[in-house]
Amino acid sequence: MDRISHQPLGLKREVLNFFGKAFVICELEVRKLRHDYFDLISRAVQPAFWLLIFGPVFTRIRVFPTGTVRYIDFMAPGVLAQSCLFISIFYGIAMIWERDMGILNKLLVSPIRRPALVLGKALSASVRALAQACIVFILAAVLGIPILWNPLYLAGVIAAIILGSVFFASLSMTIASLVKTRERFMGLNQILTMPLFFASNALYPIDVMPAWLKAIAVVNPLSYQVNLLRSLMITGDFHTLIRDFVILTVLAAAAVAVGSILYQRVLE
Repeated sequence: MDRISHQPLGLKREVLNFFGKAFVICELEVRKLRHDYFDLISRAVQPAFWLLIFGPVFTRIRVFPTGTVRYIDFMAPGVLAQSCLFISIFYGIAMIWERDMGILNKLLVSPIRRPALVLGKALSASVRALAQACIVFILAAVLGIPILWNPLYLAGVIAAIILGSVFFASLSMTIASLVKTRERFMGLNQILTMPLFFASNALYPIDVMPAWLKAIAVVNPLSYQVNLLRSLMITGDFHTLIRDFVILTVLAAAAVAVGSILYQRVLE
């Protein structure tokens, strides 16, 4: 009986230890931001461009049917998801840099498990993405975009950003483990990034897409993140909320698992 009663406590301790080490790795990565605020500022240019130029123009000419929602309001969550994607999908290049600097060897011989390493690094990508979210929300307020400021909805936005960033950052680290060189990594990511963005519902409804593109958008992870953000930020329509959260959570967990298995391959 004592042995059985101690098992839940041991499991709880293991889980807390795992996430504690992941947060330590995340903190180490986030500390770099204190020495390079320009990185955050420079990344703010792209969402500002989309919201300040592209959004108002396409709202005036009414290219896409978005129902009762103005196009710029429809687009704002997509711009936020795009920022998360662009920040996270290139995160794996840090692995290649760490390998070249000898840092990766030290991380791999540490007592921290590889899943915790991958999760910690992926969570640090979500911190950068959350900084972008603040910029998008400020721009939305300036442009009069009607954001739903309910605290529960904002908590959901934060969760959607974290899940999406963890998935794309872990995917990026998986790619870095397979291609191993910066040039190949950058080339492959350039090939992936644009299709992920444009074959999603970030800029236009899935209903207006041709059948072949619609089929891609339906299996595109970015579409589910955009669904979540659009529901929580703009429409308040939650009929697919649970489905979208479950899909993103499963994808993020799977990406962390695969990334941790392949983590050491970057050394080979």
